[in-house]
Amino acid sequence: MKTFPASQLIINADGSAFHLHLKPEFLADKIILVGDQDRVTMVSAFFDPGSIECDVQSREFHTITGKYHGKRISCISTGIGTDNCDIVMNEIDALANIDFATRTERAQKRSLEIVRVGTCGGMQEDIPLGTFLVSEKSIGFDGVLAFYKDRDQIADVDFENALVDFIHYPAKAARPYVVSANPELVNRIAQSDMMRGCTIAANGFYGPQGRVLRVDLAVPDINERITDFRYQGQRITNYEMEGSCIAGLALHMGHKAMTVCCVIAQRKVEAANTDYKPRIKQLIETVLDRI
Repeated sequence: MKTFPASQLIINADGSAFHLHLKPEFLADKIILVGDQDRVTMVSAFFDPGSIECDVQSREFHTITGKYHGKRISCISTGIGTDNCDIVMNEIDALANIDFATRTERAQKRSLEIVRVGTCGGMQEDIPLGTFLVSEKSIGFDGVLAFYKDRDQIADVDFENALVDFIHYPAKAARPYVVSANPELVNRIAQSDMMRGCTIAANGFYGPQGRVLRVDLAVPDINERITDFRYQGQRITNYEMEGSCIAGLALHMGHKAMTVCCVIAQRKVEAANTDYKPRIKQLIETVLDRI
């Protein structure tokens, strides 16, 4: 079994993970990830009365563990971006599968169920505002997965090659990677009333999502190309900013993971809804029922 020195696995003096400040005993097997730390409180409002075990916050990372209709669930905020998700995914895996007392890998592995609940921008005209959209595939524009061994073993390289060629992807940008969500978890959460698609996880909100303010884009028509792209009957449905790292590292680590978002912006028709909290609450309750 592997042993992890202090420089590799930093453990706080109270026995908690370095960034999350979460102790191993407070991590549930079912996890909801949200970007906004305030959304953790929104999720926990649905928990059974008196069931909350911990409420811990450090920086943008906020965790509440409790029960929903008897199901033990941890809700954790990641903040914005795949770089933060790299921290969260590694630390929750460490909490589940490394003995913090001995710094050794556990012989008996825990497989976690991880659902990211977030917001996104739709890329196709037939995806209206308010749609609940499940990412069957996540397309990472962030490059995080390239720092881990066997990246191509879990990625759809043919999809990547077709996408790079079609959209004239910037040559000096990190190469996109395409990873699949866990199909059992997708079917359980999406059922028959959520849309499914392929989602870009962008490494920024403005230029990397084709927005133009005062600095022009390297590929001015990249969003039109993304909208027109097709691969084996699949199309790109939406933009968000975290799902690819979550899906990719989950595949490496042996966890089940997926992303579901509420569409709050429609990039094709240039529309947006900033009053989306009621719809997000509905999505949260649906995910809690199905996870």
